[in-house]
Amino acid sequence: MDLALYLTYDEAVGSSAANALERGRAAYDQQAWADAYAALSAAAEATPLEPDDLVRLSTAAALTGREEEGDEVNARAYQAFLARGDVAGAARSAFWLGMRLQNQGEPVRAAGWLARARRILDERQEDCVEVGYLLISRAREVGEGGDVHGGLALAEQARQIGERFGDHDLVAMAQLGLGLGRMRAGSSADGLACLDEVMIAVEAREVSPLVAGVLYCNVINICHEVFDLRRAQHWTEGLTRWCASQPDLVPFRGQCQVHRAQILQLHGAWPAAMDIAQSVADARARRSSSLAIGPAFYCKAELHRLRGEFARAEDAYREASRWSHLPEPGLASMRLAQGRLEAAVANITGALEEAGPPTLRSKLLPAYVEIMLAAGDVAAARRGTQELVAVAEQFGAPFLKACAAHALGSVRLAEGDPRGALAELRAACSEWQQLDAPYEAARSRELIGLASRALGDVDHARLDLDAAFWAFQQLGAASDAARVERYLRPATESAANGLTQREVQVLRLVAAGKSNRAIATELVLSEKTVARHVSNIFTKLGLSSRSAATAYAYEHALV
Repeated sequence: MDLALYLTYDEAVGSSAANALERGRAAYDQQAWADAYAALSAAAEATPLEPDDLVRLSTAAALTGREEEGDEVNARAYQAFLARGDVAGAARSAFWLGMRLQNQGEPVRAAGWLARARRILDERQEDCVEVGYLLISRAREVGEGGDVHGGLALAEQARQIGERFGDHDLVAMAQLGLGLGRMRAGSSADGLACLDEVMIAVEAREVSPLVAGVLYCNVINICHEVFDLRRAQHWTEGLTRWCASQPDLVPFRGQCQVHRAQILQLHGAWPAAMDIAQSVADARARRSSSLAIGPAFYCKAELHRLRGEFARAEDAYREASRWSHLPEPGLASMRLAQGRLEAAVANITGALEEAGPPTLRSKLLPAYVEIMLAAGDVAAARRGTQELVAVAEQFGAPFLKACAAHALGSVRLAEGDPRGALAELRAACSEWQQLDAPYEAARSRELIGLASRALGDVDHARLDLDAAFWAFQQLGAASDAARVERYLRPATESAANGLTQREVQVLRLVAAGKSNRAIATELVLSEKTVARHVSNIFTKLGLSSRSAATAYAYEHALV
């Protein structure tokens, strides 16, 4: 007779729960997150879990995209640790609840959990590693509040506690804080060295999976913020491999995919970038991917804009804004391409006024310079360029150096210094080519052609413009290709192209490098009237900048 028949109901349930618990623990150790979640959930339904197993269930829930459920289980773990008298374990559960809520944009609830963790540790005077974790959250608050050196000191204390207790997670998170703090303090090289050390620990699997994902995303975001695209690409590839090694993993994939799309966009692989951005945007119903959805829509909008698909770009910028992602500078650049100069100026100046740190401002400055030049405000464009050059010198990133050189070349061309412009634009083009950024290289090549034409070097001007036109065509940058094609048209075409006599006068003065104010003085008009004439000229000729108008005037013998 089967001995199982003699087992009581409670014994049978207990045996089943024990088996499920063992399966769950084994799956957790193997990083099979879906199996771990299923088995641990089954065990929890049959019998109350110990606090450590609740932490396992919470982590498995979070890593399979059930973050709200993971929070609920972690709150139960907090209570279970307290009931057992394990204050340190309770503080750690409270810390992770606070950090996750903070990252999800719930600062009030986050502050409550972090305060609870501090209180219970202070009351018991615990000397434990969790004290270091709470220093990490405090360092973040202090650093973001403007006290960079105070934040650095707290991060260093946390690192020392991690070293003392042999806690690799804490040491790596403290190193991340030190790296970010040193960069905020102006020591970019030291800060990046700290981040490299963090990622060595991640690649060596010295840290737990949840912390590894957090570190990957933070380091990649920082690299993008300071335009260190080589590091960003390297660690994005590492994150992709890490995610692929854990098929059940849901968080971090969205951010990983958006970073891949941004890199593909830079390298000119626009269809592949669009496919990835679309797939992330389609996941907007899943809250676990919410942090990546705004950037995904912005990436989509930029790709549509570059292709000249303005209606689709408009929709995507709107969606990005709904997911709390700033639609600038892309929206302002699109307004310029549409001939809506006043809207472009308002958008980019407003965004720049609200921008805080230099890294954020530097994302806006290249578009600002271009738009101010189109509006005839060369002095403002020059100031924007000087700021961009200063940021590029501070961080030393090749991408920023290329942006600064391109902007400086554009300004010098508008100021009537085509020879000085050529040197800067060629330096920019060389940087873009080393970064494998074909669209940006083509933009610099276009201005090289215009500068050569202004110097009377017709043969080289045509070669550079033809190369830019070919690159734009290969990429699918329809608006850019159409603009450059107009420069290459024979001079026998109608030069005025529907311009009034007054507009032709204004165009000649624009080509002479004069600002709107100077043109207004010379023609005895108001500056507002001149701005309207310039806008009409751009619209009628399909141009988007004063340098393009200058090239048109020379091409068609209007000056």
